[in-house]
Amino acid sequence: MAAVVKPSPPQPTSASEKPPEIAAPVNADEKTVSPQQWIGFFAMVLGMFLAVLDIQIVASSLEQIQAALSATQDEITWVQTAYLVAEVVIIPLSGWLGRALSMRYLFALSSGGFTVMSLLCAFAWNLPSMIAFRALQGFFGGAMIPSVFAVTYTLFPRRLQPTMTVVVAMVVTVAPTAGPVLGGYLTEVASWNTMFLINIVPGILVSVATGLFLRVDEPDWALLKRIDFRGILYIIVFLGSTEFVLEEGVREEWFESREIVFFTLVAAVSGIAMFYRELTIEHPIVDLWAFRNRNFAIGCLFSFILGIGLYSIIFLMPTYLTTVKGLNSLQVGQYIMVTGLFQFASAFIAGRVAKKLGPRLTLALGLFGFGLGTLINSNLTHEAGYWEFFWPQALRGFCLMFCFLPINYLTFGTLPPEEVKNASGLYNLMRNLGGAIGLALANTLMIRLNKEHYAVLREAVKPGSTTAQALLGSLQERFSYASLPDSDLAALQQVYGLVRREAEVLTINTLFNILALIFFLALLLIPLIRTAPAASGGTGRR
Repeated sequence: MAAVVKPSPPQPTSASEKPPEIAAPVNADEKTVSPQQWIGFFAMVLGMFLAVLDIQIVASSLEQIQAALSATQDEITWVQTAYLVAEVVIIPLSGWLGRALSMRYLFALSSGGFTVMSLLCAFAWNLPSMIAFRALQGFFGGAMIPSVFAVTYTLFPRRLQPTMTVVVAMVVTVAPTAGPVLGGYLTEVASWNTMFLINIVPGILVSVATGLFLRVDEPDWALLKRIDFRGILYIIVFLGSTEFVLEEGVREEWFESREIVFFTLVAAVSGIAMFYRELTIEHPIVDLWAFRNRNFAIGCLFSFILGIGLYSIIFLMPTYLTTVKGLNSLQVGQYIMVTGLFQFASAFIAGRVAKKLGPRLTLALGLFGFGLGTLINSNLTHEAGYWEFFWPQALRGFCLMFCFLPINYLTFGTLPPEEVKNASGLYNLMRNLGGAIGLALANTLMIRLNKEHYAVLREAVKPGSTTAQALLGSLQERFSYASLPDSDLAALQQVYGLVRREAEVLTINTLFNILALIFFLALLLIPLIRTAPAASGGTGRR
């Protein structure tokens, strides 16, 4: 049994000492990027877009997949859950895999595996096969996402890093929004299989381009000789169990389910074992000592908060538009695409604003604007239409880049190049965990708040209420003219539906208020950030 040795992490530089600008082997400002490297990088960006897109692409078409695979409503959710669980498991391991295999081989293999699994998903013959292929698709896709962040801060000189960060941030935030839109459109005009088939041609191009042109680093095959299988097992069990509990807890009534209690205990035990193992072993699979860097730790916390906002709003808006407004998946897509359009527009402005105001003030502006856009959305009624959603979405979409750009800069800017690969996996993991926890809380609160709001509204609809009696009488008269066999029962059912609808609207408004509060409270963290020059060229820790 190997001896357990606690590594002595590098000591932070004191506040009075300025880290040397020549710590990197090559001056970060003198780097040149060859045409082949440009091709390889943009192939990576396309691959990441496909991976992030497929997280949400099935969200608006689950009913069609359910019918095709003869699944129940509870079973079909595993098509989404399987991808998320596998993705969350592989993301923190991607840093170690990138060091062992090199970014070139890791990305080419991941893209190739993702493409093959997409093809198999399109031709899945039953629910178990679909779940297995989706899990493997998420496993391969998850390895691509953090790799792009790492390459951005190791391949490019400092002067190009802000621009490349904007490109990457646009993809990460536009893709989840575009997923349900594109999925709904393809399902309406073709079939649900098309959602997976569209990955084939670009997936092949990405695999070939990265394999041929991506020259960033060399493999460290020695890492494969000292694989920490126990550490990998702890990470997989901990993150897989945690994601399962978060995804399935709402449907299983949380701790009323023995299954949820069991996996919660498994997550707790394996989590303790993972943290102990990774903090004490000499060559950890995931280097948690990166969190000693204050900017990195706070940047991950901001990434977590941004994940809560992004994924929760993507859940809340379609819920309102389908249950209250009765729109189909294509119409829902036309509503929510506004966020992506304004985010794309702000990409050309956010970089210039960040240069003038600095990262902290830019981040404050982005968080406040996103929170304000969410707060404006908390005054919905059942009559709210396109324009009631347009301006809040426009504000949120425009401010998203003002959040992502400084968060990426502050998170990776003070890390030495050799730590960026590992740190990128942790950073992306925090965003995904934020999204998973945000969705779990939103689901739970929606069920609870719906009951509370319905109970309050029901008190107002009683025999002594003149308004309720007038509405009931009007509906009874209308249904009697329609020659319904039981107009009284039909009227009561109509009133029940109206009360349920209003309870749903009040619930969604409350959740929008909670999200806005989270973003406003996040502003309190900004003074904790230390401003420092982008140190991907090696400025060390501050």
